[in-house]
Amino acid sequence: MNSPADASSPRALRALTPLEARIVGVLVEKQHTVPDTYPLSLNALTLGCNQKTARTPVMNASEADVLAAIEDLKLLSLVFEGSSSRVPRFEHNLNRVLGVPSQAVALLTVLLLRGAQTAAELRLNSSRLHGFADVSSVEGFLEELAEREPPLVIKLPRAPGERESRWIHLLCGEVNVASFAGAGGAASSAREDAGEGVSLADFEAVRAEQQRLAEEVARLQALVARMAAELGMSLD
Repeated sequence: MNSPADASSPRALRALTPLEARIVGVLVEKQHTVPDTYPLSLNALTLGCNQKTARTPVMNASEADVLAAIEDLKLLSLVFEGSSSRVPRFEHNLNRVLGVPSQAVALLTVLLLRGAQTAAELRLNSSRLHGFADVSSVEGFLEELAEREPPLVIKLPRAPGERESRWIHLLCGEVNVASFAGAGGAASSAREDAGEGVSLADFEAVRAEQQRLAEEVARLQALVARMAAELGMSLD
């Protein structure tokens, strides 16, 4: 297997494109959730980028788009290619490039894949990557990421109608904080207008089950893609 290049300093890391960020997030996610198919083939990686669940925004990237982005990510040492099989497979190098612990990588991954979230949402959505003891431990790692130079995340101002502030990553560059204020409040108001008498515990249980099912489907898709590739079959 080819060794990854020396880790780059966060200072030298340019802003990622949305697709580049998605690719890195998918590689980290699948390393934990479907380790039997990791490193990922181009087909499996593309499927992961285009998932309809647990992704914000939903993308429709082609394999050519993903491959071109991978080549750019290689130059940043964020992705490298293995050579242990006939089918090229790809791995991430996020931990070393950013120089952050696995807990922080788990949080960054969920932000890369799902967009801005509260600390409570991040704790729930990162459970397959790392089990945080409580919300305060999540906030501790987020604050460390925010205090780095340059910062890797930022805490958004609490929008009208929201009970908690959300966090967003900065790996794609600076964000327009003002643009998030209205969106968060509108979403919160919509939930309140729906008038659904569902407890937070029930809601989190349903969402966790939905995530589990989505990841199971993705695991099976990746397994089928891997078997097809080994047999020389096309899934197109």
